[in-house]
Amino acid sequence: MKNERVIPAVLVALASTASHAAPTGESTITLGESYVYSNSGGLQQTGSSVLTSVDVLGGDMLEDKNAMNSWELLGQMPGIQLTETRQGAESGKATFRAFNGEGYINGIKTLIDGVPSNVNSGNQRFIDMVFPLDLEYIEVVRGTNDPRYGLHNIGGNINFATRQGGNYTDGRLTYGSFDFREVQLALGRESDNFAQNYFLARQDSNGYRDHDRSEKYVLGGKWFYTDDAGLFKLGLVTRLYHHEAEEAGFLTREELRASRTDSAAKNANDGDDRDMKQVAVHLDWQLRDDLAFSNKLYYNSYEDDRKVTFTSYPLGNAPRQRRQWEERQTGLLSSLTWQASDWLTLDGGVNLEHQDNEYRRYRYAFDVPTGFSAPERIQNDDEYTLDNGGAYVQAVIEPIDSLKIIPAYRVDRFSGETHLPNGMDADLQDYGWIRQPKLSVVYSLTPDLNLYANWGRTFQILTGSGEPAYMTPGQAAFRPSINTGKELGVKFRPLDGTEARVALWQQDATDEVANMPSTGTTVGLGKTRRRGIDMQVTSYINEQWTVWASHAIQEAKVVSAYTAGGQSLAGKEVFSTPRYISNLGMEYQPNRQWRFGLQARAQGDYYIDELNEQGKYGGFAVLDASVRYALSETASLDLQMKNLTDREYEYVWYDNFFWGGDDQPMFSPAPGRTAYLSMNLKI
Repeated sequence: MKNERVIPAVLVALASTASHAAPTGESTITLGESYVYSNSGGLQQTGSSVLTSVDVLGGDMLEDKNAMNSWELLGQMPGIQLTETRQGAESGKATFRAFNGEGYINGIKTLIDGVPSNVNSGNQRFIDMVFPLDLEYIEVVRGTNDPRYGLHNIGGNINFATRQGGNYTDGRLTYGSFDFREVQLALGRESDNFAQNYFLARQDSNGYRDHDRSEKYVLGGKWFYTDDAGLFKLGLVTRLYHHEAEEAGFLTREELRASRTDSAAKNANDGDDRDMKQVAVHLDWQLRDDLAFSNKLYYNSYEDDRKVTFTSYPLGNAPRQRRQWEERQTGLLSSLTWQASDWLTLDGGVNLEHQDNEYRRYRYAFDVPTGFSAPERIQNDDEYTLDNGGAYVQAVIEPIDSLKIIPAYRVDRFSGETHLPNGMDADLQDYGWIRQPKLSVVYSLTPDLNLYANWGRTFQILTGSGEPAYMTPGQAAFRPSINTGKELGVKFRPLDGTEARVALWQQDATDEVANMPSTGTTVGLGKTRRRGIDMQVTSYINEQWTVWASHAIQEAKVVSAYTAGGQSLAGKEVFSTPRYISNLGMEYQPNRQWRFGLQARAQGDYYIDELNEQGKYGGFAVLDASVRYALSETASLDLQMKNLTDREYEYVWYDNFFWGGDDQPMFSPAPGRTAYLSMNLKI
């Protein structure tokens, strides 16, 4: 990259400005505050103790944000790419470290309260169950050196931590553009050794475009018991989610120019009906002062019935589909942490997950709109399992106060089988034991300045219900794609109340594939290289002013690969990956009654095809604003304006497997200027 030669100079310059902070020995930057009501304490490892670039967004920066979908909340955080597909329940995704959000390369592990929450393909659909008022904080861990997770943890992980314990009754009622209506109610009660939390939300919207209506509901409950000494904690967490949504469909270039809000006649019957459930038992036990035991036993259920049409032309039945998913995941995460001495802590864990999944895909005859009553043919009627066993061990070594060294090692193994409609059974690709060594170091040069470095390996395996994920006759064997990442960073505090971080990173993959289970499409990308530099600063200037800014420069390129036709992809950029992501925000609170906020977000253009021949699309720069007024100690009003300048932008993808000679970009326009008025109650 052109920026490589200036990076060492930037690091030295930034280091020389740091002179006023206490030593931290870590690399985490926090924006906002989070209040953990019930905590058994102890030695359990969190993402904030991983020596890589970690960001925490506190609950006070989340609870009053209006978002159609939970992934939008991550737009406040540095270096997060938002892929805004906005097709009903298939609304979008948040990614980072140059992994795109197309659904082909799902490189980010997502968790809710530490419970794995990706579907089989790696997509992030379970996080829609979490609403802003129920969130305690969001934590983003970047890079390849976190040993706690294996499957889907290729570029890092995101944990949505919800509220536990406390005594509160919080409500939020919102009305906004496109007849947006939302009610959220959060209730917490804690007495003696028992804490219970409940959450209820409903959201309705007519949508920015025609045929874009959405209705969703969520209900959650948490019950936790803690012993008198606070050493034993046992809890049950449950969530139910239902979503019914219409799909306005993707637009051609000509349709977009004619109207950004229309929905083509072909999509009049398109829509989605989605149900999700999550149940988890949490057990944390401080066995001794130096020994902690943590467990999570969980069950995830995902059912989805999507009807979708991609083209108006009579080109066979491929563009008119009904896709039905039924996925069930049962798993266990267990870890043991031992503080062997003042300078040595040992941590180890195991995880087991069993997936029992079904996928059905039907094709329909040409019609405008598509009629989904009688399928013309059945493409998929698959039943498949996936079993994952993983384990890790790591040591936290602190030979002196200013130095921390963390070597770690993780292994994963997979098995499973599929049953296909032709009566064929096939076993999962045999990847053997996938070995992932890791090493992290942080050194406090001064009381104000931490240098950190890490190296580690993660992996990608094929997903889906058929070949090539499973070994049907004649199917070639696939090795896991091994990602080797390295990072060098500096975190410093140039002034009281100000934290800054600069990180230079690179991630190399072997045998990477772009894998879309819903379409049965797998494109080999071969060797790839992702690299970039992340720069960010957060400053609490005084009691009135808070400002934050970030700029991520990134690049994802193919090093060595060929298309099916033999054309080299070497030097091509991985599609749908912008070269930069920027954030700038401020908050001003002149007194206890008023609070004003501004946030600007920008994302660069990206290529939409593997050969980089169809041009660049998708860049945007938007400005959001908010005003909050406290009516009393318990009630407040807030007005939020999104896309204040009414910027026109859209998500773009390249339809190159349905069309034959008519390959072309397809567009999903983002809303223009929108406004939301909310009433907040805290009792």
